[in-house]
Amino acid sequence: MNSLIYYYTGTGNSLWASRFIADALKGTRIEHMKSYSQVPGKAIKAIGFVFPVHMWGIPRPVVEFLTKFTRDLKAELKTGTEKKSDRYYFACALNAGEVAESLVQLDRILSGIGAKLSLGVSLAMPSNYIPWGGPGPEESLQVIYKKAREKLDRFCENIKIQESSPPEKGSLKEKLLYSGIIYTLAFPQIHGMDKNFTVDSSCTSCGICERICPASNISLEEGKPVWHSHCEQCMACIQWCPTQSIQYGEKTRAYPRYHHPEIRVSNMYMR
Repeated sequence: MNSLIYYYTGTGNSLWASRFIADALKGTRIEHMKSYSQVPGKAIKAIGFVFPVHMWGIPRPVVEFLTKFTRDLKAELKTGTEKKSDRYYFACALNAGEVAESLVQLDRILSGIGAKLSLGVSLAMPSNYIPWGGPGPEESLQVIYKKAREKLDRFCENIKIQESSPPEKGSLKEKLLYSGIIYTLAFPQIHGMDKNFTVDSSCTSCGICERICPASNISLEEGKPVWHSHCEQCMACIQWCPTQSIQYGEKTRAYPRYHHPEIRVSNMYMR
């Protein structure tokens, strides 16, 4: 299948899922959403989006990517003879158990320019939002990984036959309370939420946090990380810190760190 997957990731879950899907769909390449420059040529017949759910909705960097992508796609359609996109679009929204309206949100964005999300699935993965605790015991993580691989296997088979079905979504509570209220209220505040990050004396000035931040929000000043109020709450900096020097609030010292075990830190570098 001649296809392309755009992904966004903080702790490696979405990168792992993108690689899994690309391996199953021969002739598929993956590209970080931050690297997007233009709509791919018409030889690309299927396009996928793989991203984490943040605050029960689509993360801001994914929204910004989609704004550029749909703008360019709309311009492409205007210059051609087509009135709508005939590409096959699929998506995988990774979450810790509550996808809420994330995939419905994506479907609305695509529908606005004459495209359609043909297949959208929710994929439960270990939680990486460390302010609320660690990912759980190892045996529980292995169960989650097993179920994720099984669901991705089915997902890939459905993509191959270009199945079309409504995007998966959460409960009415998730729709009304989480996506409808919390996501809407939290979205404008996320950039400033980095004020809760601190760094302790065990920091070795390795610079991993600076290199790994997908928002380019961190710089080293006098050898220590400084956050610049453009945070996206992906938690990459705290989760990948090799000395666990970065904290978020008072509780994270007690919580184990998490990133996908099959992803290396070098795979995550943004620059």
